[in-house]
Amino acid sequence: MNFDSFGLSPALLGALKSQGYESATPIQAKAIPPALQGRDLLASAPTGTGKTAAFSLPLLQRLFAESPRSEKRSGKRHPRALVLTPTRELAAQVHDSLRACGKQLPLRSHAIFGGVGMHGQLQALRRGLDVIVATPGRLIDHAQRGSLDLGAIEVLVLDEADRMLDMGFLPALRNIIGRLPGQRQTLLFSATFPEQVKSLAGQFMNDPVQIQAAPPNRVAALVRHVIHPVDIEQKRELLLHVLAEDSRRQALVFSRTKRGADRLVRFLEKYGLKAAAIHGNKSQNQRTRVLRDFKNGRVTVLVATDIAARGLDIEQLPLVINHDLPMVAEDYVHRIGRTGRAGASGLAVSLVSHHEAGLLADIQKLLEEPLEVVPVSGFEPSKPLPAGKAAGQPNRKPRRRRSRRRGQSRSARRKTAASQRRPASGSGATGSRASRF
Repeated sequence: MNFDSFGLSPALLGALKSQGYESATPIQAKAIPPALQGRDLLASAPTGTGKTAAFSLPLLQRLFAESPRSEKRSGKRHPRALVLTPTRELAAQVHDSLRACGKQLPLRSHAIFGGVGMHGQLQALRRGLDVIVATPGRLIDHAQRGSLDLGAIEVLVLDEADRMLDMGFLPALRNIIGRLPGQRQTLLFSATFPEQVKSLAGQFMNDPVQIQAAPPNRVAALVRHVIHPVDIEQKRELLLHVLAEDSRRQALVFSRTKRGADRLVRFLEKYGLKAAAIHGNKSQNQRTRVLRDFKNGRVTVLVATDIAARGLDIEQLPLVINHDLPMVAEDYVHRIGRTGRAGASGLAVSLVSHHEAGLLADIQKLLEEPLEVVPVSGFEPSKPLPAGKAAGQPNRKPRRRRSRRRGQSRSARRKTAASQRRPASGSGATGSRASRF
């Protein structure tokens, strides 16, 4: 379906054409028509399929076509649309997309998030804005100090809505929604929508149209998923081995903890790789600089916590590596969504130790498909993954291990389980000990 068929303004169509966009993606084709009609939307689609444009285009069309109610009332330009995101990176990315789509429209927008000074944001608010893209905390800061009036908002967008609710933003969301007009359009977009999120969303939406552009919790079809079984104390060395296969290939590596991410960077730099970390302990200027260096190729390996699973838009990223599996299976979808975007192929590698077998099982249950297991010579684990936890024929070795354990006493099994939970010693340990920090 071409964008021409939606009845968008020539200014929007011209901006899309200048960026090389002519045909709508499935989520855009399904979401834009009801959004243009003013309906509330609850929309789900895999990461990298054009969700941002699916809400940006109808939002901009509405603001451009309708005269601002706020200007009629007081002559002052008040924000008429609000886009909320869970992370600063995603706020900046969404704002860039909005500006690109609306570059030929007489609309003003600004990104408001923490980690940077308020001065520039205050100046933009004083000049008057049509669209605000924000993270919840900084938006509430402005509202409480009286520098922001949300009383003229006509459209509310929650981007990555599941993470907004999952990250504990619900009290902040209630605070913000309480400041908005009761009569408005609400659009919720995300890659995943658990049932509890739908239930919560129903509390502040009006008869939403539910749209699903692909089966829930699925990743791009062109991404190959590979599991490398490995002992926990050899994970860093196996990571180095995988990266060394092509040292020029860029890779995004996920660590479970901030401290673990910093340790991995120091380890990789020791062996000559250009690595950098991005996580919540970094200032916004540091995060922006690291991301820019990664996009420009000055950094080859970006080590991130799950904060980077949302909001990193990197063209042609060939490789994502899970040094640690996520504690929540849905986060695997968002991590892997950084590769295989816009029809490109991608590779997702997970380094999985025996103690992560349960997390792996949760991921495979969510995806409803097995993942390919590829042992790496020289890194074979002393305790293989249990049979049935991954794709391929289950080997005999783990079956014999399980049968022997069935013959153990209860106390012996407890001792074995306790030893598996105990952090590995030595400089190579990066597992459960770090997960407490």
